[in-house]
Amino acid sequence: METDCTRDESPAHGGVITPLPTGTRLLHIGPHKTGTTSIQGALFAARDEMARHGVAWPATTRHPMEAVLAACARPGMMGDTAPTERHWERFLEQVRATGRSTSVISSEFFADAPEGDTIGRIVERLGGDRVHVLVTLRPLARIMPSQWQQYVQNGLRMGYGDWLEHMLRKPPYEKPNPSFWHRHRHDRLVERWVRVVGPERVTVVVVDDRDREGLMRVFEALLGLPARLLNPVPDTANRSLTRAETEMLRNLNKEFRANELPAELYSRLVRNGAVMHMKNTCTPGPKDVKIRTPQWAVEAAAEIGAEIAERIDGTGVRVIGDMRLLSAVQLAAAQGCAPRSDQEPRIAPEAAAQALYGALAAVAAAPARHTGAAGSRTVHRTSSKELVRVLGHRCLKRLRLR
Repeated sequence: METDCTRDESPAHGGVITPLPTGTRLLHIGPHKTGTTSIQGALFAARDEMARHGVAWPATTRHPMEAVLAACARPGMMGDTAPTERHWERFLEQVRATGRSTSVISSEFFADAPEGDTIGRIVERLGGDRVHVLVTLRPLARIMPSQWQQYVQNGLRMGYGDWLEHMLRKPPYEKPNPSFWHRHRHDRLVERWVRVVGPERVTVVVVDDRDREGLMRVFEALLGLPARLLNPVPDTANRSLTRAETEMLRNLNKEFRANELPAELYSRLVRNGAVMHMKNTCTPGPKDVKIRTPQWAVEAAAEIGAEIAERIDGTGVRVIGDMRLLSAVQLAAAQGCAPRSDQEPRIAPEAAAQALYGALAAVAAAPARHTGAAGSRTVHRTSSKELVRVLGHRCLKRLRLR
């Protein structure tokens, strides 16, 4: 496909990327599932070294999620602490403290900003004309399974096949997750931000999954950093769930919702207890079945990807990478997307045990309202018999309160 927009090759492929002007505030808006967690981890780990080269990382954490959610007027994850304007104001104070230095800000939740004045206010408060927007893209067929299992981690009960039907075949394609196409109709995402900052201050990077560190090389080049300063940071908590793990969680979501348990318990016991502990302690093996996308959905996603590429080409933004990747169609079996009849999602006993332990540990670690035998000790110091007694007491107490 021919294009009129500015196009650079990735440094990994021998191309040269012109660095952004000194003093730029590079705003990476994701969207989700395009390498955001990986690049945020690398930037946060290298923040002291970047500062020695004149590039600031304003956030005090890897990801200032609550601040960005507040800026975009979006709720937090199910049961998590509600984002407030104070979160956003504190982050803006950190951004202002960087002065005239080049700085980089990254959050995929900026992609959730609604159309209209919200984006304008975000850009103005982050530096106005100094802001340069960076959008990272991957093929939709690669994004869909990861995004679905992430929605399951936030309480979704719909199976993958039904979810694909709703997202791709059932107008207006908004149920059960209206945020999906707001984030991942990437041409419209780019257009929303171009209308505020102009095409000359937007860069689109097409992530090539065959080059695991290519995105880090792009960030280094844009920020004028030395090559290989950014490096991957292992993060087991960010790994995708296997199909069996996701199905276990999806069925748990059904029970959780049917019994009308409070969202705060879901956040603490399920997402930040069971799921987090399972991710941190269990590494999927070659026999674990991945979430597989049927061929019809792969082809449908590629058609949408072609439309996305064409419309982005028409915006005049700078593009780094190969836009043809967005519409490439591969046989699902070859790319690990086609279902195999001889493979069933069976969760390993160890994974199930670790998930259960994670939930129990989250309950036991919660602050006790009274001083008792186990109230002042961590879960690791409490005997299994005493732990069961304490957990049973707390669960019954919660049920009675409800």
